[in-house]
Amino acid sequence: MEQIISNRELILVAYANEGPVTDAHLKIRETQLDVGSVGKDGSPGDVAVQNLWISVDPYLRQLMKQSDDGLYMPSFQLNQVIRSASVGKVVASANPAFEVGDIVSGFYQVSEYAIVPGGGLRKIDTSVAKPSDYLGLLGMPALTAWSGFTIVGEPNPGDEVFVSAAAGSVGMLVGQLAKIKGCRVVGSAGSDQKVKLLKEEFGFDDAFNYKSETDWDAALARYFPRGIDIYFDNVGGRMLEAVLNNINMKARIPLCGMISQYNQEWKQRFGVRNLLNLVGKCVKMEGFMCGQYLHRMGEFLEEMTGYIKEGKLKYKEDVKEGLDSFLEAFNSMFSGDNLGKPVIYLGPPQ
Repeated sequence: MEQIISNRELILVAYANEGPVTDAHLKIRETQLDVGSVGKDGSPGDVAVQNLWISVDPYLRQLMKQSDDGLYMPSFQLNQVIRSASVGKVVASANPAFEVGDIVSGFYQVSEYAIVPGGGLRKIDTSVAKPSDYLGLLGMPALTAWSGFTIVGEPNPGDEVFVSAAAGSVGMLVGQLAKIKGCRVVGSAGSDQKVKLLKEEFGFDDAFNYKSETDWDAALARYFPRGIDIYFDNVGGRMLEAVLNNINMKARIPLCGMISQYNQEWKQRFGVRNLLNLVGKCVKMEGFMCGQYLHRMGEFLEEMTGYIKEGKLKYKEDVKEGLDSFLEAFNSMFSGDNLGKPVIYLGPPQ
């Protein structure tokens, strides 16, 4: 039985190899979707989902470039719907694992409605946390923070920890995990408001506005008179170079992202000049992707939900409404205008 609904979806019409992503690259396409056809086209496990929340994350920038370098995931295809982590409500199902009304999360189309293979979805427990938390506090950013800090960073009580982009979706959790594990933690952020948030809401021992500091080398020496044991790197570039001049023997540097470099073609990116410090200080610098640690999802969820129930973790979202706000939310991460993790709300009026 046909069940035709109007649908809006976000498509990539041109690659953005350099500079900011604009409306010349991303367009909204209006379509018709037959959710009644679920399971009748040879895909018996499909599920039709009404999107409620869409995650906006820095790594999506790499997927909007025409690239075959094997980083992250394959680039989005032109004139196709882009994808992101999302939370939605099942409106039709040909999959016995999902019923109409179930709240699910997965990585699928950035659109108002989507037909998704059930194998890529998981039910979420809204009694533990609200639905949008599964895009942040219990989603990919949290798994990234947990795996990068606890597994790659190997923290010890008393370690001196520095987190760049500390008010972002990953950084705010890294700082709180550092405190839970007995470390001293300092973060950098792009506004005085974010610095205040880090210290007063997320419990960082200290924080600074990197836009106000003219000499990052001197700033880090001031905030870390005993040097840095763990640097959780979200930005790369000049900040990474400054850290390496203040790094301790046997330090660990989990490389999570390099947001300061994403809008440049690779030959134009900042070349870190003091990598020799890694040798002299016997430093471990390791890139990682949270997907490497999906086999530890149970351990991650148990630990993080425990912290949530104990009131040890806080999280802040920067909510925008409607698919038209995606580009604004996306670019806010690169300008530093976001305050918390950007998410798009597509559900019924709140």
